[in-house]
Amino acid sequence: MTALGVYGAAGAVFAVPFAWRGAGAIDPAARRGTWGFHLLTVPGAAALWPVMLAKWLRAARSGRQ
Repeated sequence: MTALGVYGAAGAVFAVPFAWRGAGAIDPAARRGTWGFHLLTVPGAAALWPVMLAKWLRAARSGRQ
């Protein structure tokens, strides 16, 4: 498997839980988002998963989760 494949697979695994839980931890307005909003965030979260993971972990450490 290539590095791009590994990156994409990790992004796909990360994106769904992030879209439903992590986005709300980073931005309180995302907690009130519709299922359509959460569905639209999946591709971006998959592509930018290292950045989103860092933000989610930072929010968890600060107690916003």
